[in-house]
Amino acid sequence: MTFDERTLLDMLPAVYRTRDQGGDLSALLSVVADQLALLEEDLAQLYDDQFIETCADWAVPYIGSLIGHRQLHGVTPQISSPRAEVANTLALRRGKGTAATLELLAWDVTGWEALVVEQFERLAITSYLNHLNPGASTFAKVRGAQRGERPGGPFDRNLRFVEIRNPTRRAEAANIANVTIALWRLRTNFLSSSPAARIDVSRYLFNPLGAPIELFSAAAPKDDAALSLDARNFSQPFERWALAAAKDQFYGADKSFFIEGVTLDALAVCDLSDMGAAWAHTPPAGKVAVDPKLGRIAFGTPPATTPKVSFHSGAVGEMGGGSYDRVATFATLSPVVVTPTQRATIQAALTAAAGGGAVEIADNGVYAETLSVNVSTAGASLEIRSADKLRPMLSLGGELTIAGADGSQVSLNGLLIAGKSVHVQATPNNRLNALALRHCTLPPGLSLTGAGAPTQPLAPSLVIETGVTLQIDNCILGGLRVAPGARVTITNSIIDATSPSGVAYAGLDGVSAGGALTVSNTTIVGKVHTNEFTEASNVIFFARLDAGDPWVAPIIAERRQTGSVRFSYVPPRARVPRPYQCQPAPAADPTSIQPVFVSLNYGDAAYGQLSRRTPREIREGSEDGSEMGAFRLLYQPQRETNLRLRLDEYLRFGLEAGVAYAT
Repeated sequence: MTFDERTLLDMLPAVYRTRDQGGDLSALLSVVADQLALLEEDLAQLYDDQFIETCADWAVPYIGSLIGHRQLHGVTPQISSPRAEVANTLALRRGKGTAATLELLAWDVTGWEALVVEQFERLAITSYLNHLNPGASTFAKVRGAQRGERPGGPFDRNLRFVEIRNPTRRAEAANIANVTIALWRLRTNFLSSSPAARIDVSRYLFNPLGAPIELFSAAAPKDDAALSLDARNFSQPFERWALAAAKDQFYGADKSFFIEGVTLDALAVCDLSDMGAAWAHTPPAGKVAVDPKLGRIAFGTPPATTPKVSFHSGAVGEMGGGSYDRVATFATLSPVVVTPTQRATIQAALTAAAGGGAVEIADNGVYAETLSVNVSTAGASLEIRSADKLRPMLSLGGELTIAGADGSQVSLNGLLIAGKSVHVQATPNNRLNALALRHCTLPPGLSLTGAGAPTQPLAPSLVIETGVTLQIDNCILGGLRVAPGARVTITNSIIDATSPSGVAYAGLDGVSAGGALTVSNTTIVGKVHTNEFTEASNVIFFARLDAGDPWVAPIIAERRQTGSVRFSYVPPRARVPRPYQCQPAPAADPTSIQPVFVSLNYGDAAYGQLSRRTPREIREGSEDGSEMGAFRLLYQPQRETNLRLRLDEYLRFGLEAGVAYAT
């Protein structure tokens, strides 16, 4: 029963209600009703707390303890739900020791796609007549279409001699009692209906930047009738032979990739690598050739207009914009001017919203414009953003200049800005107060060549000439040139000067000190010169000095008596405030304690990802035991630790498990 103020008042004798002329009794009963409502809610929650699906968060570990559920690392609630783990515990225990259960367990604990490989199936042994293995060959397949472009992977069927090394040291060691848990860490970005980049009348690229890009498959749901998972169930780079053999499973408007106007029958998969000035193959008239390794398209009959493509590509995390949810980062502003529906060009939309509001780009188009942003109203805010889960490209013909009236603010959200830099100029009328970049990509080197190299490796992506407050969050940027009076905050980002000896952060001349810097959870490739590190936490400063370099140190803070540098990788000879829990430690060998990256080439799927060969001091060196750098909040070491703890409980007696990363 609900006891509100009116109900309680009606329960009193009429004489008291009549005498309550001033409403004092009603006010008292209102307070009583509020407390009764709290009691009712608490009583209802007591019943809900009996069930794992509806209990309060604090009750989850108590219910788990009743069934012997062990708590895991507590820093990854966004990766694996403790509630779901407790709810699934009994079901998982019923299937303890089976491959399907281990795969489900790995997914629940890590949030990564997982495959269990039983290594005894890969052993080259003398066949026994009662246990023949007709699907395996004693000899490695080195010829034919399915020779395997990724030998040693989880789907490699070539047989191996026995290895006696512990699988915790070598996860793929083939032995009777060994099991390998293969994990796919890379996520995918989906770009839909984006204009292909034109090379000539018959050759195009999927990547709107006009550079190579590796196409990824979209993971297909597991068929309940299938006994085990196969390559179609995982998001991973395409192999040419595999795609050619099953292109009907991956090609289509609602599948992994699609070229508008091209039918499945017209599509051919082949190697389009460079052969002199041409590509290796030219399709016949009416056919279209695709190379998924390079992201290239060759038309046998030139199309009348630039084709639009949809495809999946790989990424380490949700950074730099893409097909992930960004609504929570949108500024609440009005009016919202939508392009191209309400305004044909971005500049026209900016003019319409010059007094404040938002300009939203509602497609994945390529906008070749020279843009100028000027907020005309004092104290107003303007946001230029892509719609949620989209990433349009601004192909700048000139610098993107940003200015504003006194106290104004500008933010960029979810954009790919290439060709020229973003520039806040020091002009008499520019009184812009703050600039924010969220989930944006300003490619290192401004753009990419057809070979995937930066077009202008030394050019900065962002130039700040005034004393604005600059905030950068979840972005990928090239070098920064910042006036001494500016204050800069960088979080969860990659700042890449295209080389460790390049200039990632400095003053306007590229040598003197830039404005005060606060940086966390960031990977900086290149040298840094700042007035002071207000705070630097969980940062990888990947910088060095080449022979003859005029810089006195790779990382320089002019004021070292203030600020802090903590839980970061700081190269030798750096001039920073006294570091706290940084690497390499004073007694360590600096040549052995340094980061190793899977790739530092922007455009690669694993761009910015730390290699497994990186020393543990860096891979687990942040303040909470995660990795240093831009992807700290992925909590990859904690995910692996949690999985190993769970495997001890669910692995069949006598088996040993190793963890391997497919991506």
